[in-house]
Amino acid sequence: MKKTYRVKKQTEFQHILKKGNSFANRELVIYYLKNDDQTHFRIGISVGKKIGNAVMRNQIKRYIRQAVLELKSEINPKIDFIIIARNPTKTMDFFSIKKSLQHLLYKQKLLKK
Repeated sequence: MKKTYRVKKQTEFQHILKKGNSFANRELVIYYLKNDDQTHFRIGISVGKKIGNAVMRNQIKRYIRQAVLELKSEINPKIDFIIIARNPTKTMDFFSIKKSLQHLLYKQKLLKK
């Protein structure tokens, strides 16, 4: 995923977490904020240390990034996201994470029609 699609700065993370809406299921939490000034969505991923060692956390981040990349054409381009992984993600494979993420986006109507 290109760097222009990422939320990197701490201030941007905090702004989305404070001002944005949130929705969760057992595996993932999503915070989102509408931003009309941009031409594409941006995403930030957070996986806490309680989930596992660095290898496990990086694997989960790779799975989430790949799931977002595959759903890229369906996601509303005017939204900033923060995706936070919960503990059950450490036992999940890529397809389960993708399905969970797709469920969250669908429930919050963040996918294009």
